[in-house]
Amino acid sequence: MFYRFQYIFLFFLSLVLLISLESQKVLSFPLSQSSELRGVWLTNIDSDILFSKQKLTESISTLKQLNFNTLYPTVWNWGYTLYPSKVAKQVIGKEIDPTEALQNRDIIQEILDQGHRKGMTVIPWFEFGFMAPADSELAKRHPEWLTQRRDKSTIWLEGKVHQRVWLNPLHPEVQEFITDLVVELLNNYDIDGIQFDDHFGYPSDFGYDSLTVQLYQQEHQGKLPPTNHLDKDWIQWRADKITAYMEQLVQAIKLNNSEAVVSVSPNPQTFSLEAFLLDWHTWERMGLIEELVIQVYRSNINDYIRELQKSELQLAKTHIPVGIGILSGLKGRPVNRKNIAEQVKIARENGFAGVSFFFYESLWNIADEPLEQRRTIFKDLFPTSAIHPNIFRGWSPQASKG
Repeated sequence: MFYRFQYIFLFFLSLVLLISLESQKVLSFPLSQSSELRGVWLTNIDSDILFSKQKLTESISTLKQLNFNTLYPTVWNWGYTLYPSKVAKQVIGKEIDPTEALQNRDIIQEILDQGHRKGMTVIPWFEFGFMAPADSELAKRHPEWLTQRRDKSTIWLEGKVHQRVWLNPLHPEVQEFITDLVVELLNNYDIDGIQFDDHFGYPSDFGYDSLTVQLYQQEHQGKLPPTNHLDKDWIQWRADKITAYMEQLVQAIKLNNSEAVVSVSPNPQTFSLEAFLLDWHTWERMGLIEELVIQVYRSNINDYIRELQKSELQLAKTHIPVGIGILSGLKGRPVNRKNIAEQVKIARENGFAGVSFFFYESLWNIADEPLEQRRTIFKDLFPTSAIHPNIFRGWSPQASKG
């Protein structure tokens, strides 16, 4: 009897010790993996990452090894889709960008397969938005879709050299086309969201096309729009019309995938509104945005900090993940690795949800510093893994407090 009791006592004592040890193991690790946006934009401009399946595979593997967790691949550029699109085929006459290296491929599916296998978030990016090359099939086939200036001109110079035109976001057929492209992506691919930027507006000196003018007159007792394109009421009226379309688009997105993140990556509010008629602050207040990645491409640290402290950003990060877009360099405009590290540090100290870099090629391939030195920055910045701060998967404002 005694030995049986002793045996039972020792069994329960061992069980208690085992539970205690297991509890210590659990407590020695975070209760949940840390959440921080560590993103990068993948584009076909000044970059060849998308033009080789092998290079794309190697690049995503490298990003994963460096603990990046989010990919923003372009899917709409130069007036073409970068994935096989029946919608584009019907409207443009081509189902995919005609670049030879993209033929017989589906780069979005490639990125999704590789990214998701590695636990990365993939949010396709409508890089050109309502913009298109002036000589594109889209512009040639649908000149009635274009908006214009007061002098009837339609050409807008990007970078002072590239001739662009702008689709009119107030035109019902333009809205239908863009919505159909977005819905097609949602229906055909297991994407984690969709991202738009300032190109989802249009330059503020445009908007004098006949459709827009007639609509303005209907709502203003026959008056013509102000001749000053920077008139505040005229800016806000056009911005509100774009907002109305965005509201319809978000409804379509949610109807097809309620947990697809609506991400927006604009410039700071004042520039975004006055230069491109994109009132993202209103979008955010209306609940149309579920992730904001603000482009704060500033070389001066004081200017950078000033932008991070703007009230609209402080408001936004109280209820959605707000990341900071950091310029890692452009062709002919390298950014020093110390500057990159300092900006990441400041974003963290100010309680933002993370960072994303523009763009992949300038992380280390087009830089004034050796490749290994550049990669060491990110090894130091992201020494351990973290999950994408998704509002549908447990993210809360507390997670972004610095």
